[in-house]
Amino acid sequence: MNQTLRKPNASADAGRFVPVAALDQASILEAYRRWAGIYDTAFGRISSRGRLRATALVNRLPGKDVLEVGVGTGLALPHYHADKRVTGIDLSKEMLRKARERTRADGLTNVQALHEMDAEATSFADSSFDIAVAMFVASVVPNPRRLLTELRRVVRPGGDILLINHFAAAKGPRWWLERALAPASRALGWHPDFAMDAIFSADDLSRIETEFVSRFGLFTLVRLRVPAADPGDRAGVSQAGQTENLNSRSRAS
Repeated sequence: MNQTLRKPNASADAGRFVPVAALDQASILEAYRRWAGIYDTAFGRISSRGRLRATALVNRLPGKDVLEVGVGTGLALPHYHADKRVTGIDLSKEMLRKARERTRADGLTNVQALHEMDAEATSFADSSFDIAVAMFVASVVPNPRRLLTELRRVVRPGGDILLINHFAAAKGPRWWLERALAPASRALGWHPDFAMDAIFSADDLSRIETEFVSRFGLFTLVRLRVPAADPGDRAGVSQAGQTENLNSRSRAS
């Protein structure tokens, strides 16, 4: 299995289909209201490898202020290093209730706040965070490109946007299965047929780094670097951190 972030083949990833069944906020909230009580049991194990890879990368990257989008029940929160100041947001109050319980039970003093908030229209000021990480969110929100635009807004120049998500296969049996499941998107609360070009522009696709983080390519870790306006405008971030080679294996592997 591939264990390194790599440049994807933009020509292979471009021009795929976009989700055929639109999701709206009401259907998302209803889906996650149903899932909240069993989410950790139903999805915690299958998504654990991707979650650990994402938090390990966050811990390696420079910068202290981290936004976790779609924090859910807080499964990732115990895995951030204590020196990372983490703010989490989610649309589901049921999920956030569990995240707050986890934060208190585990004594996670580095978790600054957990907000009920729309990821496509947050209330944060521009350039509030060094890193934004969205785990299993891109195929859930109604407008994925609006989500990415908002993440660019709140991440400081020179910072990083990380996504863990399921992306549709380009061909083969999985492609057919994903297409068959697509009409059930509202009931599932996410898009089985979600392609990379539903969220990334052609320019983004030429710049992102990717890594498969589960068997059969079910989940992918994506890193998109936010351009720095000036090489010296990120005070407090080490030069070594700026030039880190992400083709190294994560300690969490």
